Amino acid sequence: MHGSVERVSRRGFFLGQFGARPEAAPGWYSVEGLSAGPDDVFWDGWADETGLFVVGDHGAINHFDGEDWVRQPCPAPVPIHALWGTDRANLWAVGWMGLILHHDGEIWSQMRGCVVDAGGKYASVEENTPLFAICGGADGQAWAVGDRGMVLHFDGADWTVENASTHAHLRAVIRLDDGRVMAAGGDGTVLIRDVEGTWHALDCPVGSNFTAAMALPDGRVLLAGGRYFIQANGFRGDLVMWDGETFEKLFTDTEFSRFRALGRTGKGLVALGDAGQIHLLRDDHIDRLQSGTGHDLLGLVDLPLGDVMAVGDYGSLLVGGSAALSCFAPAIRPGEEPANWSAMQSGTDRQLWGIWHDPEQDMLFACGEEGTVLAHDRGKWEALPPAGALGIHDLARAPDGGLLAAGQLGEIHHFDGTAWRKHFDLFMDITLLSMWSDGRGQIFAVGDEGLVLHWSGVDWERMPSGTKSALYGVWGMDAEHLLAVGDFGQVMRWNGKRWDEFNAGTEHFLFDVWGRSLSDVFVVGLSGTIGHFDGSRWHITPARARNDLLALTGTETDVVAVGAAGAAARFDGHRWHMDPTGTTAGLRAIAVDGAGRYFAAGDGGTILFRDAK
Repeated sequence: MHGSVERVSRRGFFLGQFGARPEAAPGWYSVEGLSAGPDDVFWDGWADETGLFVVGDHGAINHFDGEDWVRQPCPAPVPIHALWGTDRANLWAVGWMGLILHHDGEIWSQMRGCVVDAGGKYASVEENTPLFAICGGADGQAWAVGDRGMVLHFDGADWTVENASTHAHLRAVIRLDDGRVMAAGGDGTVLIRDVEGTWHALDCPVGSNFTAAMALPDGRVLLAGGRYFIQANGFRGDLVMWDGETFEKLFTDTEFSRFRALGRTGKGLVALGDAGQIHLLRDDHIDRLQSGTGHDLLGLVDLPLGDVMAVGDYGSLLVGGSAALSCFAPAIRPGEEPANWSAMQSGTDRQLWGIWHDPEQDMLFACGEEGTVLAHDRGKWEALPPAGALGIHDLARAPDGGLLAAGQLGEIHHFDGTAWRKHFDLFMDITLLSMWSDGRGQIFAVGDEGLVLHWSGVDWERMPSGTKSALYGVWGMDAEHLLAVGDFGQVMRWNGKRWDEFNAGTEHFLFDVWGRSLSDVFVVGLSGTIGHFDGSRWHITPARARNDLLALTGTETDVVAVGAAGAAARFDGHRWHMDPTGTTAGLRAIAVDGAGRYFAAGDGGTILFRDAK
C-alpha cells in the first residue's frame, strides 16, 4: 500500500494453504492436497512455523512445507505412532516393532527397533517391543513407552531401558513442570518417575485404559482413555483428574466414546477420540463440538496461530480454529444419533441371518431362525410358510424360478410359490452359510468346515475346497470366477476347475465378500476389517472399528457394510464413512434392490431401510 512492499508472514502463509474452509462448514474442515484413502491411519503430527509432519501406518511420514505435501522416505514400513522434538533438526518418532527414528532437519534415520532375524522377519526380541508415545524437555532428554511396561530413556546420547516395575501396556507419557515424568496405560496404570530416576506406581481407582495425559499449569494432570463394557457392546470414555495426591473421575453423568488424545487451545482443553468425537473442556463443564466425521480421531496437532489439527482413521485430517471450537453439537445421548436408516415392521422377533434381492422379480426375501422366511411385497414384509424347523442362513433363486433356502444340518429347501420341499440333505451337522447363483442354473453354497456344494443342473455335488475352515460368504462374477471367505483371513478362489488359496494379507476372520468386477472386490470381517482387491493386490484396512462387519453389498457408485451393534459403513468411492443406523441390534445381512435402496436384517427381527443417496 502507498508504494510499500506488502510482506506476508510465513505463519499466515503456512496456515492458509490447507484449502479454503467451506462456507457451509464453519467448524472443522478437511485438509486438501494430501492423497489419503481408506487404508491410511494417521496417529500424530508435529508443526512449527515452516511446516507440518503427519505420521501413520505403513511408515507414513507426510510433510507439508506451506505449499505441497511430500511423503518422506522412512527406513522401516511399520506404523509410526507419535512424534516429539525440540525443533525440526531434533525430531523423534516412535512406532511399531520398537521403531525409533530421528530427524536432523534433512533425513529420517533409524536409531532403534525393527530387528530382523536370519529369515528376514521381525525378531521376537525386547528391542522390538511396540512403542506408542514419546515426550521430552528442552534439555533434550526424552522418554518413550509401549507394550509390556516398556520405558526407554534418552539422556542426550543413548536410549536405555528403565525398570518401571509393570507389565501393563503403556500408551501415554508426559514430563511434568517439576522434572518428574508420568506414564499411563492399561487397567488404570499410572506411574511417576521421580527426579532421581526411580519409577513408582500410583493408586488409581479408575480402571481405565489410559491413552493420553496432559500436564496442567496448576500442577494437576488430566488423563483420558476408555474401557470396554460388555453390556454396552463397546468402549466408553473416561476423563480423570489427578491433583498430585488423589484421582477423580470427571463428568460421571455423561457418556463418552473412548478418548484417544488431549490438547490445549485458547478456548479450553480439547479431548478427542472414537466415532469423531471432539469435546471442549472449560472449567467444570464439557461440550461436544461438531467434527463433521464419524471416523476415529487418534491425535491432535498444535498449529501456528493457535489452530489445531485432528488426525485419525481413513486418512482423516481435520483443521479447527476458533470457529470450530465454538461450533457445538446438539446434546445427543448415545444411541440417539440422527440415522440415515429407517426401521421397518418385519412381523417377527426371530433372528434374521440373510436377506436377498431377486432381480428377476425385483423382490426382497429375508430368512432366519426356525425356518423363518419373509417376502417384501408392496412395501410390507409378509411371512411365507416356514422352510422347515431349522435355521435358514441364505436364499437364492432356484433353477426353475422358485426359491432356495439353505441353513443348518446342511439342508436346502425349495419353495414353488405354495409349499416347501426338501431339495437336498447333507445328513451332517454342518451349517450352510451362504449361496451364490449365476441366474442361469449354476449355484454354489458354502459353510462350516470348508463345505462347498455345487448345483450344475442335475444334483448337488460336494466339491473339494482345499480348506477345513468355515466359509461365511461367497460371491462370483460368473460360474468360473468365485471367491469364498472365512476364518483367519481365509480367501478361496474358484477358477472353474479347482479352489485355491488367495492370500488377502490378514488373519482376521472375514465374513462376507462382494464385488463389481474381478478387479474391484471388497471383503469385511472381524473388528471392522475392510479389504479391497484392485486386480493386482489386496489393500487391507487395519482392524480398528468397534464392531465386527458381517455383510456387505453395493452398486456402481457405493458400497455399504453392516455388522454388530447396529454398525454400518458406507464407501462413497473415495473413503469409508460411518453410517448411523439408529439401532444397536446386530445387523447380519444386507441387500440392495434395483433402485439402489439398501435393506439390512438382523437380531430380533430387525429390518432397516436406507434410501438411495
